[in-house]
Amino acid sequence: MSLAAALWHHPEFKRGAADMRGPAIGIAAWGLVTGVAMVKSGLSVQVALAMSLLVFSGAAQLAVLPLLVAGAPLWVTLATASCVNLRFVIMSAQWRPYFGALPFRQRLRLAYFAADLNYVLFMQRFPKAEPAPEQRPYFWGGVSMNWTSWQLMSAAGILLGDRVPTHWGLGFAGILALIGLTVSLLVDHASRLAAAVAALAAVAAYALPLKLNIVVAIAAAVAAGLLMDHHTMREPPPSEDRT
Repeated sequence: MSLAAALWHHPEFKRGAADMRGPAIGIAAWGLVTGVAMVKSGLSVQVALAMSLLVFSGAAQLAVLPLLVAGAPLWVTLATASCVNLRFVIMSAQWRPYFGALPFRQRLRLAYFAADLNYVLFMQRFPKAEPAPEQRPYFWGGVSMNWTSWQLMSAAGILLGDRVPTHWGLGFAGILALIGLTVSLLVDHASRLAAAVAALAAVAAYALPLKLNIVVAIAAAVAAGLLMDHHTMREPPPSEDRT
């Protein structure tokens, strides 16, 4: 039996897909909104489809669309997309104890398919940071459901976007979907503080051209997160009661 077939028939593959089935509904809706937004912004169907397949990041796609429409310099567009996706660097560092020993090409495939909710569900399923045989089947079960839901509905939005009336307000629906996804990732005090700092920075820097307030907000959130980590590391461990 091939490796792909072994993963497909593994019980953890089915469990990963089942765990992602509920969130995939929201992912599909967000993919539809993003697909419509791309063609409504003036991108051709071919470019929008390529962007959905190659970038595979709704937050980055929505962030750079206004820049592409405004004719922003390439470095601004790339910097914005990179800043929006900085969270994947942190997630990849968290995944390293599980998949770091795999060959480079396998890690590249994992990195492409990895997504926010897959990270959350995977860490809930495997809280102990050490490799185990059932981890890859679970990972592929979840990302197969996530990737398929996103790409199918994104393609539907791209191909049918011209038929969707502008007054439906799908852009605002996309913002709501993104907010919902963000809230699901705020699992501790540090992440909530970083999100609050990012929101305040984005509003304070709103007047900057080319949507650079997004870059400012991300930089502020990263700085807040680093400060929180530094403060946590310096805190002395709680003393034991020896009485």
